[in-house]
Amino acid sequence: MLWLEQGLYLKIQELDNGLRPLPLQSGFSAGIVYRVLGCFNPSETADAYYILANDRYEIWFICNRHVRVVVLDASRKDFRYPLNFSIHH
Repeated sequence: MLWLEQGLYLKIQELDNGLRPLPLQSGFSAGIVYRVLGCFNPSETADAYYILANDRYEIWFICNRHVRVVVLDASRKDFRYPLNFSIHH
């Protein structure tokens, strides 16, 4: 199943023994909030994979275990922004 969300932003929070590849070693940054471009949930696993663009503008499928929700803001269009940036611009 594939779905698209409008304005959902996540931050990367790796699990120590989480699924590979690890996002912070693959072009993502801990101090950045990433816009979800979509989500994929294969039927053979309980994990979901969020589709995000990393700091190098590469498209990645990141396991839900490595991310945390920051904000839902459909008015934003940024692919990413600093975590300390005001969400109420």
